[in-house]
Amino acid sequence: MKNNTDTNLSAKSVCQALVRQGLISRGQAEEVVKKKDSIKQVLWKKIQKKKGSAIGGAGMADSVSIIDVIAALNLHRADDKEKKIDEECIFQFLASEWGFPYKKIDPLKLDLNTVTTTIPKSFAMKHQVLPIAVSDGHLTVATSNPFNLEAFEDITRVSQMKVNIVLSSKSDITRLIDEFFGFKKSIAAAESEFTSTGVDLGNLEQYVKLSSADELPSNDQHIVKAVNHLFSYAIEQRSSDIHIEPKRDISLVRMRIDGILHTVYKLPKKIHRAIVSRIKNLARMDMAEKRRPQDGRIKTDKGGVEVEVRISTVPVAFGEKIVMRIMDPDILFQELINLGFSSFDISRYNDFIKKPHGIILVCGPTGSGKSTTLYSTLRSLSTPEINITTVEDPIEMIHEEFNQIAVQPLAGVTFSTILRNILRQDPDIIMIGEMRDLETAENAVQAAMTGHLVFSTLHTNDAPSSITRLLDLGVPYFLIQATLVGVLAQRLVRKICKYCKESFHIDTKELGELGLQTGRTGHLKLYKGKGCVRCRGTGYLGRMGIFEVLPYTESIKKITTEKTDFQAVLEQARKEGMRTLREDAIKKLLEGETTYQEVLRVTWGSS
Repeated sequence: MKNNTDTNLSAKSVCQALVRQGLISRGQAEEVVKKKDSIKQVLWKKIQKKKGSAIGGAGMADSVSIIDVIAALNLHRADDKEKKIDEECIFQFLASEWGFPYKKIDPLKLDLNTVTTTIPKSFAMKHQVLPIAVSDGHLTVATSNPFNLEAFEDITRVSQMKVNIVLSSKSDITRLIDEFFGFKKSIAAAESEFTSTGVDLGNLEQYVKLSSADELPSNDQHIVKAVNHLFSYAIEQRSSDIHIEPKRDISLVRMRIDGILHTVYKLPKKIHRAIVSRIKNLARMDMAEKRRPQDGRIKTDKGGVEVEVRISTVPVAFGEKIVMRIMDPDILFQELINLGFSSFDISRYNDFIKKPHGIILVCGPTGSGKSTTLYSTLRSLSTPEINITTVEDPIEMIHEEFNQIAVQPLAGVTFSTILRNILRQDPDIIMIGEMRDLETAENAVQAAMTGHLVFSTLHTNDAPSSITRLLDLGVPYFLIQATLVGVLAQRLVRKICKYCKESFHIDTKELGELGLQTGRTGHLKLYKGKGCVRCRGTGYLGRMGIFEVLPYTESIKKITTEKTDFQAVLEQARKEGMRTLREDAIKKLLEGETTYQEVLRVTWGSS
């Protein structure tokens, strides 16, 4: 077959195609042709500088294409003057012109073996091809050059499968070739160095522990590269948690993105202990201790910003499971208004936090965004005139403006014991990570009564039940009356992806049957995400809070007794304007920010 690359990817052909598709105007096409040689030289020098090699002209045409030139010019789109032309939209329009499907590759959906074992890395990089899926004897290959027919014939012969071509951007393909082949090389090299044929030491199904002398060292260069890749990959994918889970035959790597876990890699079980040891080493944990849970932390870099990674290990049936929580300062420290508060609720919450003393509680289960709310609140209150002291278990994110104390039970530093010392540190604001027992609650009450503003968390389902929870802990009702300022309950809902958002109509009766009372009748116009490359086909991108803000008013104080009725508190709070979690979620549903499926999922069991 004849290779049509030169003809179809020439400056003239590409510009004509984009003019026909309406992405660029004829004037812009002329500008591209006029400037292409000088732009190519600039881009070529950048490539060579990055590689650290000498500039040569032989590979210029291969390394810098006319598509790179158009993207570098930063032109406005002819079909939408508000948007700029980037590499991705150029390939999307060319795919339409050339009759190939366009594919934005989702790395989380790629199989490591499919990508790395079908063709060699040198071939993949030279021809800009990436095997991305196998189905029914067909191999789907992503490429930035669909006219390189000889390369596809070679892939067909090697794989013995029919090749389906999809078009993807050159930068995506190059980056993924580097990432996947590099990671695979590290894993394969590490596995080959682990030559033990003994019993898996971390498997509780085994009875005999053999020698551990041949365990792969955690400082092995391949393991170091593999672990570094996991960190950088998780940050790039906006992951909040990395799970490395030992199974009988494999080590499973999963990442939580927007609250949902995605399986990313299935690694050889042989290298699991080495990866765990490397991470424990970085976190300054006891590498020899494999029978007891441990906690640690690592500080890494994300685009020049320090990111904290909190490490937790626990022994499970097949070895040590490790979970790494990525504490991103961009998420933990935000403007309060950006968290999802309505104007009414943010006004009420601001009234809480401006009080000179008292207790403010933030309630919700693990993963409901309590830490983000508390950190964002403390940062908004922080000034050079105020002393803020926190007691945390563990410290989730270090911030220089706060005096942060980590709970250390072995050293006698607990929530309850340290509070006595904190009061001698002249604090203005105290944050207690969790009010989990009577002694902690009593010390918090004492701090509030002596003129301090105290923030803490409680694990309750809603705001009104926090009062009964304090009573259950043993706090006398009259002390609650004297110190409580207000309660904030919260959850996180996924936001509809703004890139594929579309409207639809649904009957309110249908929503009512599902348990959603919107207060409206007839047909409602709601929104959902159609599913696109940016949201990985989920229809959701990012999360926001839903809130229940309960001011502890005089009328609620009056009904707070030793036998306070939760329902009475709820009814009084609603009379005074409190919007429940379900009601706040429905408000965001009607405003087109989330879906009714998310409302039902997150507020299940709420009124």
